[in-house]
Amino acid sequence: MSNAPTRLTSISSHFRTSKPKVVVCRDLGPDVMPLLTKRDDIEVVLWTEDRVSDRQWLLENVKGAVGIVIVFSELVDAELLDAAGPNLKVVSTMSTITEHIHVPELAKRNIRLGYTPDVLTDAESGIVADISVMLALMAGRNANETMGIVREGLWPKFIWAPFALCGPQLSTSGVSPSRTVGFLGFGRISHATLARLIPFGVTDCIYSSNPNSSTSYKKERDEKLLSQHQPQLKSLRAVDLDTLGRESDVLFILAPGGPKTRHLVNEDFLRKMKKHSVLVNAGRGTVVDSDALAKALREKWIWGAGIDVVEGEPNVGKDHPLLKEPRCNILPHIGSASFETRLAMATLAVDNCLAGITEQEMPAELDVKAL
Repeated sequence: MSNAPTRLTSISSHFRTSKPKVVVCRDLGPDVMPLLTKRDDIEVVLWTEDRVSDRQWLLENVKGAVGIVIVFSELVDAELLDAAGPNLKVVSTMSTITEHIHVPELAKRNIRLGYTPDVLTDAESGIVADISVMLALMAGRNANETMGIVREGLWPKFIWAPFALCGPQLSTSGVSPSRTVGFLGFGRISHATLARLIPFGVTDCIYSSNPNSSTSYKKERDEKLLSQHQPQLKSLRAVDLDTLGRESDVLFILAPGGPKTRHLVNEDFLRKMKKHSVLVNAGRGTVVDSDALAKALREKWIWGAGIDVVEGEPNVGKDHPLLKEPRCNILPHIGSASFETRLAMATLAVDNCLAGITEQEMPAELDVKAL
């Protein structure tokens, strides 16, 4: 982790006022908050309640601030930036996504933007991979549907039958000796997920990813991955979207969000999938058309789904179409929800803010002028 806070020995020396103000929109906990509160050269204004900061509170307290530390629930737009005024130097978000920030408004005002992407790469990508595998198991073995039987007190009345409550298993067996896993998006989290699937007996891996990636790079990377997982993994290849849908026994959606990937998984795509296939989305909610997925589950085009992200979240109420489908296993976006990862994200967000205040290199900065 960055040593930015120890380098910033005198923030107040960069400003005419003795106490430049930093607004923090959520309590970052006892391990991280002291990085700010124990400094005697800044004034920390903290939203202390464990909920989204009140918009009016934020508009009033941001006046004159030099830095803001936010999470993804705070909207950073022209209104907020105008309220902050010309002293604002940096916005630091404890998130990998920046959809809640109007980046062109930051660029117009020469305000820097810190975010926390590297925490969920390399070894830390494993926590999202863990969730992805868990969701695949839950979807294949009907976790939501069967746990509902217990929760609703129906187990004593349940009549056992030879194939009741059965579902497709993730692992291979003598009866079913091959498994093809597919990935829409094939970055570090997908690689970590594949590594976790090898012990289940996965034999083939297919993927569809950024078409702009260099062919030579992908060839070299794929050969290396295949060699790491041989002899269990027999093949690893890039395919088009149609093939990805048709051949995957379990399909993992781990692609980035944005206009280019919105609703790539739509009704047409889902109709091509196997009837016993499972779809897992731990990437971005916008990649999957929720209405189409609900229809696919309802009409049994696919077996089940496990999703950690939903388009329009957190506005997913009881009337949401996916909640009406027993074979849809939904988590409230907990992919990065481990103590270790959130601590690293919070620390990085503070490091970014402190570095931005004094115009030093930030550990993780998004170039607002390049977007």
